[in-house]
Amino acid sequence: MNKPYSPGEAAEDQTGRFVVQPNGRVRPLSPHLQVWRWHVTMLASILNRMTGGALYAGALVVAAWLLALAFGPEAYAGFVAVAASPFGLLVWIGLSFSLFYHLAGGVRHLIWDAGAGLTPPAANLLSWLSIGGSVAATVLFWAALFLTGRVAL
Repeated sequence: MNKPYSPGEAAEDQTGRFVVQPNGRVRPLSPHLQVWRWHVTMLASILNRMTGGALYAGALVVAAWLLALAFGPEAYAGFVAVAASPFGLLVWIGLSFSLFYHLAGGVRHLIWDAGAGLTPPAANLLSWLSIGGSVAATVLFWAALFLTGRVAL
């Protein structure tokens, strides 16, 4: 890790990358992950972006399923064999979490767009609810599938 700059060194910095705050602390000019303390709304934002990307991959999986269905019984049997394998189930569980979380994140943003829940405690609560709610929805969804016998290992 780089040694921190002292206020004198930051004042002499010709790159313009550092600034001395009124309290005398030296900080980078632009925010960086090393500067910010992690909080739940950061995690919620990152998860929303990641699950959005995962849903794109999920659309490709669904397209592969439709193609296998169109190409006949052998192709469909091959797809089902992969999709029903432990790795395939892990992919489906991940995709269902992505769907539930992205939906919850969209509802959270809809609430924020309405002007509600913008204080830090409310934003943190909404973020925790979207994370916890999507985990709970995923667990309940897959528990129902396993308990009704629609999915088996």
